[in-house]
Amino acid sequence: MRKTAAISLTERGRALSAFIKQTIECYDVTRFCFHRHTDADAVPFDDMALLTGELFKDYDALVFVCAAGIAFRMCAPYLVSKQTDPAVIVIGEQGTHVIPVLSGHIGGANAFAELIAEKIGAEAVITTATDTGGRFSPDSFAVANDLLITDFNAAKKIAAAVLEGKKIGFKCDYPFDLLPDDLVASDDTEYGIIVGDFSVPSPYSTTLYLSPKNIVVGIGCKKGTPAESISESVRKAFSENGISSERICQAASIDLKADEAGLLEYCHKTGISLVTYSSEELMKAEGDFTKSEFVRSITGVDNVCERSALLFSGGKLVIRKTALGGVTVAAAEMPVKIDFTKKVI
Repeated sequence: MRKTAAISLTERGRALSAFIKQTIECYDVTRFCFHRHTDADAVPFDDMALLTGELFKDYDALVFVCAAGIAFRMCAPYLVSKQTDPAVIVIGEQGTHVIPVLSGHIGGANAFAELIAEKIGAEAVITTATDTGGRFSPDSFAVANDLLITDFNAAKKIAAAVLEGKKIGFKCDYPFDLLPDDLVASDDTEYGIIVGDFSVPSPYSTTLYLSPKNIVVGIGCKKGTPAESISESVRKAFSENGISSERICQAASIDLKADEAGLLEYCHKTGISLVTYSSEELMKAEGDFTKSEFVRSITGVDNVCERSALLFSGGKLVIRKTALGGVTVAAAEMPVKIDFTKKVI
């Protein structure tokens, strides 16, 4: 659930922010109201510039219920790039227009603005070129399908080519529905998108590689193993197998490691969660595993990393058990279906 701040200055703005929080259930909305016009459900503030600086670092989206000029001036000192900036949306106090002004595609501001507009009976004012022309946006497509964008320059060139009316080639290692009009399943185009492994040779002059963030890393480790050792072992295992560790979406292990400090710290720093299974559950996983009688004598199961990764993923192993410095690492890929109709939520 995306962490969202709704910021208002006036009494009308306060009421509108309250209505937004009440109706937008798929976002985690915290309201911030100027101290003269606040209520028990909101966090009061005195200095809007100071508040914006604090929120800019920690929130996925900022919704300003005020004049656009005020919102622009508040955000300007903190802008870095569209890869890292939060989505920023401005709503006039009359509640008639909802305007995404920052991170429309990658940050999801466009889709969020359309959702807010639908809920409050307003008009979403979308200004990004691909959206106003109803064209394919590689940024929006990637984010909505949880695909890693490795080359933002290539994404920019392909978006420009779409606006020029050029067909974009599309190759995909995963099932997908009908292609949008701007894409074609062909190798014979200048620009192309490949959804899959980065090592796949490209037939295109300009290629945007997109990889799904769908890898479950299974981890086994000795008691007291520090997070740094786990992180380095995972990095090496993925590097040796030609898979980007940025694709990791989940960690898995045995329940004996549910409170392992180093493993929990690794997950926290990586921004992923840890799921654990009992030895009985792990033994029910079906597949060809690298078995160890020593591991079985300690844990009650012949393999922790491969079995736990496969059990959560429901897919296939892509990295077999790799032992590095007291840490065992394996990885499994979750099934993926590419959906061109998805929007960022």
